[in-house]
Amino acid sequence: MKITGITLWHRRLPLSKPYWLSGGRLKFEALDSTFVRVETDGGLVGWGEGCPWGETYLPAFGGGIRAAMELLAPVLIGENPGDIDRLNRAMDQALPGHPYAKSALDMALWDIAGKRAGAPLFELFGGAEGEGVAVNSSISTGTPDEMVALIDAARAKGYRTHSAKIGGADIAGNIARIEAIEATLPADENVTYDINRAWVPGVAIQVMQSVAGSARGWFEQPCQTLDQCAVVAANTTQPIMLDECLHTFQDHLDAWSRSAGQGCKIKPNRLGGLTRTRQVRDFCVAVGWQMHVEDVGGTVLADTAALHLALSTPEENRLASWLAHAHLVDDYAPGEGARNEGGMVRLAADKPGIGVEPPEDWLGEPLRHFS
Repeated sequence: MKITGITLWHRRLPLSKPYWLSGGRLKFEALDSTFVRVETDGGLVGWGEGCPWGETYLPAFGGGIRAAMELLAPVLIGENPGDIDRLNRAMDQALPGHPYAKSALDMALWDIAGKRAGAPLFELFGGAEGEGVAVNSSISTGTPDEMVALIDAARAKGYRTHSAKIGGADIAGNIARIEAIEATLPADENVTYDINRAWVPGVAIQVMQSVAGSARGWFEQPCQTLDQCAVVAANTTQPIMLDECLHTFQDHLDAWSRSAGQGCKIKPNRLGGLTRTRQVRDFCVAVGWQMHVEDVGGTVLADTAALHLALSTPEENRLASWLAHAHLVDDYAPGEGARNEGGMVRLAADKPGIGVEPPEDWLGEPLRHFS
């Protein structure tokens, strides 16, 4: 089987309401998503999606994906789509770095692999661990009362794990948010306080130590860099979840060797695709870290691909996953793919590959075709 063509689409994805994070310094109202379809002479096609969370969240942006396709797509034409590792190395040779720009193509290759095998991706990634994956809410930055109200609304949708966005230099304000959430959180629910790198180490240590006796959950990416997070980890007692400072396998190895955290978020669009994310996942399992396995942003296509990897992750290492599509206005495949059902996602075992595809009438006119 050979790759005969790659078609590219661009879609703007409005959020259902403005989304604030990193202590309120970052605001998002729409996402910029790129879809790819990899076509083969055997009739199988694979779908992929690359969607950074805006332009200010990571060193990645939607236009960069589409520009990179001019270099990456020709590398795949005429090749066997099953040679996924070799094709990833070829893309790295054609364009060093820029992992986010390669994720959609890698995802599409895995979609073809699943369809070729007649199996859902979670089977190719090691098999299902449990019947489903817990999913967590995402609580935008606000006043203590506003955040508690958002958690109450999420609970009504079945969520029992929450990601609460805090941060900023207001130490008293951060402590007030944490204490208000903890005071109303049932014993069977969990919360991660996601700072999105908005603290300097001194602020992080003061806030975390002030709530050490009451805060039950993780603190996620307290500072900008791995070095700063390592300082916080050495001077606090709460578990730290690393996220935005981890872009490569080496970053994860460095973080583990420095005891900079006890867990991480692994996201295909940030790491360069499902291939790289699976490698990181297996490393984290080997060293005993716990993980949220999810994507950076996008529609149900990107979410479902990531949840296949989550489902195949050992339950003792797996924390809840986030669904980006739950924040979007558009939903092109209601009821299909990874969906929140009472706080859980259960993936269909009878749909090969990713198991969901964006309809072409929703995508509109292609932006580019490579052959």
